[in-house]
Amino acid sequence: MKAIVQDRYGSADVLELQEVERPVPAAGEVLVRVRASSVNAADWHIMRGDPYFARLFLGLKGPKTRIRGMDFAGVVEETGPGVGGMVQVGDEVFGEVEGSFAEYVRVPANLVQHKPSNLTFEQAAALPLAGNTAWMGLEELRAGQKVLINGASGGVGLLAVQIAKARKAVVTGVCSTRNVEQVRSVGADHVVDYRTTDFTRSGQRYDLVFDLVGNRSMGELRALLADDGTLVLSGGGSFTGGVLFGPYRLIIQGKLLASFSRQRLVVLEAKPSKENLAALAELAQSGRLVPVIERTYPLTDVADAIRHVESEHARAKVVVTA
Repeated sequence: MKAIVQDRYGSADVLELQEVERPVPAAGEVLVRVRASSVNAADWHIMRGDPYFARLFLGLKGPKTRIRGMDFAGVVEETGPGVGGMVQVGDEVFGEVEGSFAEYVRVPANLVQHKPSNLTFEQAAALPLAGNTAWMGLEELRAGQKVLINGASGGVGLLAVQIAKARKAVVTGVCSTRNVEQVRSVGADHVVDYRTTDFTRSGQRYDLVFDLVGNRSMGELRALLADDGTLVLSGGGSFTGGVLFGPYRLIIQGKLLASFSRQRLVVLEAKPSKENLAALAELAQSGRLVPVIERTYPLTDVADAIRHVESEHARAKVVVTA
């Protein structure tokens, strides 16, 4: 099968379309014929080994997982022993697993979810990692509460706006000038253009601030919170030439301060979850959650897709078709 393979850290030039052996599902796994996948910030972070400290976990000289990609949507081609009736050959499914920039991907059966019938494969592929991040980041949000989403026009941000509205919250989205109307179109009650307005000096206070960019200081973000508010930190940033910590500086601060702050500081660690996928699928099936896709690339052009995302030019999700 064809797959996008990487053997060393670097720019998108290190990605190669290669012929590799098709995986065989082990016990409890399924083989999915990938119809679409999507690009996430995690893809270029892993590709570059950036920030550098992350290489302690990813691999010192190159990523341990050679095939890039995290999201998939496709059709079950084969099932391994012990899968039972959870998933059957021919089922249309979606989910999150490493190695999805390929024609086939091997996935634990307990991490796949049936694709909502009203979504295309491209839309379904835009949901897993970004949707799970948004879902987990807003878990504590309640009806009537005020939430600010910094980075509201990105792949996670646009889903987060819709999830927050589904929970009947009052949503303020922060984005650049060109994305104001798009953020408003998915339901944001208020949209702040950071190019013309410093949202940290608005005087507004929020029950929850969901930071997806990592471009403001801890003090600025905490000042936006109500006395008992919650700050959720979830990485972000664009490539700036290779750094030691980058936006993870803020995450490290959050971990250190969490035990000493009256306000709740949450460093989000979004792990794949079938239960969360089921919740996202239900919202999507009801029409309350619609993935927004900016552009689509073929598998052969994954390098270009990642260049687009890492340079911060992407609006909404960038999808790859296999």
